[in-house]
Amino acid sequence: MGMQVAYVVVTPYTIRKSRTGAVLARLLARVSAELVAVRMFAPTKKLAEGYAAAMYDNVRAKDEQIAGLLRDYILKNFSPDADGRRHRVMMLVFKGENAVAEVKAVTGSFRSSESTGETVRDSFGDLLIGADGTAQYFEPAVIAAATPEQAAADLRFWCQFGEQEPELLTNTCTYGNPDKVQQTLVLIKPDSWRQRSSRPGAIVDMFSRTGLRIIGSKLCQMSVAQALEFYGPVKDVLCRKLSPGIGARARELLQAELGCALPPEAEAVLAQHVGIPYAVDQFERIVEFMTGLRPSTTPEPDWAKPGRVRIMALIYEGEDAVAKIRDVLGPTDPTKAPTGTVRHEFGSNVMVNTAHASDSPESFKRESGILRLNECQFPRTIAAALKECSL
Repeated sequence: MGMQVAYVVVTPYTIRKSRTGAVLARLLARVSAELVAVRMFAPTKKLAEGYAAAMYDNVRAKDEQIAGLLRDYILKNFSPDADGRRHRVMMLVFKGENAVAEVKAVTGSFRSSESTGETVRDSFGDLLIGADGTAQYFEPAVIAAATPEQAAADLRFWCQFGEQEPELLTNTCTYGNPDKVQQTLVLIKPDSWRQRSSRPGAIVDMFSRTGLRIIGSKLCQMSVAQALEFYGPVKDVLCRKLSPGIGARARELLQAELGCALPPEAEAVLAQHVGIPYAVDQFERIVEFMTGLRPSTTPEPDWAKPGRVRIMALIYEGEDAVAKIRDVLGPTDPTKAPTGTVRHEFGSNVMVNTAHASDSPESFKRESGILRLNECQFPRTIAAALKECSL
């Protein structure tokens, strides 16, 4: 079949029902194609009308009734409300051998003879047909293209819209206490992407219990320069906290090895000449974990290039968002994290601890700026993927 690009659009209803993580988990676990892009959209009426028409034209030859239902569903549920409020959808883009058929197998058919729960639509979609043959209720849960050509055309259409719209959504959610609304950043770290796994989706699903709304999402490859800036404050903390203990430990080891007592003031010298290098090495390990590159062995001109590993950035919005996310995330050390927190369930140690979350609104602004989350990268990513697949 060759390399293909496929996409899945998670519908507004699925997002409102906090099923986004479950859908993502199902796709990541069963689709061998690589997830290459993720983005939240808030469609305009023009986008909804164009997409509805395209889906109708591509489906009606196979199933006229489903084509009409899809067209009407998109027009009704993707279009803004009368007051101008838009609705959120999430687009997931995959690239790989036979990607379209793989995605289709996981998303499932609109018409299921038995509801087995095997596919996404088995679990989260509905199509109720009355005795007269007319549809009484239709919720597709997700929408995907049936052919590589349709996927390419649809993605180009969405990219035209994406170039004109901000990465972080606005005017999509209402709140009872606007003064308490915050935005916060979650990074699903590289350890969740080392192999095909449902883990990233399971993490998103755990965060869904906060009741917060996802208003932005992006796959990132953090550069060394970004990681050095992002974790810069951690370096000073590591040096301050680790070096005295390493100095004391080094003194103990030397005394045991040499068989003689060393004066207490030797600890300060050892802290400076052994403890500080140790702390710096730990900092470099953090940067290497987040980028796949070690600063001291990476030529400085390459520090600005994308790293070798990926992370998923999610921006959550809602009342007291920072505290709610960090409560579900758990403390830095997974061994001390309470049962039911993300880090307790998936973390290994203080560095390989699954996810990061901003600790304040100010940190969110700083961190999102470093990662340039407001920059529109989706169209470029899609164009490169389509070019690679000769579409």
